[in-house]
Order: sequence, then structure tokens, then C-alpha cells
Amino acid sequence: MQQVYAKQAHVTYYARYHVVWIPKYRNNILVKGVDSYCKIKILEVTKWYPDIQFIEINVQKDHVHALVTYPSTYGMGKVMNIIKSNTSRALREKFSFLKKVYPTGGIWSVGYFFSTVGINEEVIRQYIRNQEKEDKGQAQLVMFSEPTSVRAW
Repeated sequence: MQQVYAKQAHVTYYARYHVVWIPKYRNNILVKGVDSYCKIKILEVTKWYPDIQFIEINVQKDHVHALVTYPSTYGMGKVMNIIKSNTSRALREKFSFLKKVYPTGGIWSVGYFFSTVGINEEVIRQYIRNQEKEDKGQAQLVMFSEPTSVRAW
């Protein structure tokens, strides 16, 4: 897989982040229909913030995985605020049952997980694609392989 570098006026970068966030109380609200609409709304973020790009997305009943890239002028907190506020509003407007489940505000929990992705990006991409199968015991994923040889320095 060839790495594609993003460029802006004074910077060239290759930064990938694996991000996971959950609905409040980890409720199973991202059911069929809601999950696909959620994915559409996540991807729509790039319409208003073209510097934020989603490489992989997997929406499950109680959490979302994404592989995302953005320039260093943003921070992860800002990116997550953009994603959560835009998707939460859209989901509550589209699905009235969410207003009953969360009558006082947004659907997303305050926290999130993220990690940088280095040379093992393809492993992370496969993990995101197949997470649901692994959760159900249908797939065995290996996150990191052992080196075939060790070179002493």
C-alpha cells in the first residue's frame, strides 16, 4: 500500500488516527438504519471540514471505529467535537426515539479513545472492517505479527 501525503501551504503530512467513541451509557442505539445513517453523517463532516478525511468507518450497535486523518492545525479534541456534534444533531433529528432515550442533549459520551497508526495501518484497517465478526467470534485477527528474524545491533 502506497502512502499518500497530504499537503497544505507550509506542511506535508501523513498522520492516521484510530478513533473509537460510544453513545452515552453505551446504549445499543446504532441499530440497523441508524448505523448506516450515522456513517453517512460522519462522512458528511468532510463537506464542511475537507481537511478531515475518513479512511475507514465501522458503526456497531454500541460504538464507532474510524481511521481518520487531519492536519496538525487541528487537535483530536476539536476533531471529535466536530464529529460528535454534527452526527448527534442529525441522528436526533432523523430518529425520534433518540430524543426519548437522550431527552436532555447529545447522544455521544464525553470521552473517546484514539491512537496513532504507524506502519501497521493495514492491520488497523482490517481490524476496523472485521471488528463485528471478531466480537461475535467469527474471525480471529492478529494485531501484531512476530518478526521472522531479529537483527542484533
